[in-house]
Formats: sequence, structure tokens, C-alpha cells
Amino acid sequence: MFNPLVDDFSLLSDNQLEEKILELSKKYFQSRNPQLQQQVGTILEMLKEESKTRRAKAIAPKDDDENSLDNLINIS
Repeated sequence: MFNPLVDDFSLLSDNQLEEKILELSKKYFQSRNPQLQQQVGTILEMLKEESKTRRAKAIAPKDDDENSLDNLINIS
């Protein structure tokens, strides 16, 4: 998803990202305007995707780790 009116989320800290998600979620459910809900929903999905990407990067194993399976398997 892409919205040209949205700034780069990588500039936000994790806490700021979560605060924005909570704030927009409240606004989404307070609104009765379907067009507004669609726009806010799109931005919410973008924020959630950024959050999911950050969590995946934090959990992913490091490639330079000496105990990784790639270094343990010796094929020669």
C-alpha cells in the first residue's frame, strides 16, 4: 500500500509507531464516514506492516553468528 500524503515511518521510534496505531484506531472507530474510514484504514495497515517488519528484523537470526547452521554444516 502507498499513500503519498504519509511521511516515512522509519523516522518514528517503536513507541511513536504504536502510539500512532492506537490513535488512528480510535479515530477509525469514532468515524461514521466510510470514505474517511477507508483512508484511515489504509494508513493503519501501513503502520501495522511497518511494525511487523521491525519485529521480524529484531527476531531474525544474525548471519554473522558463529553458531548458525550454515557454519555448522561442512560439505566438502
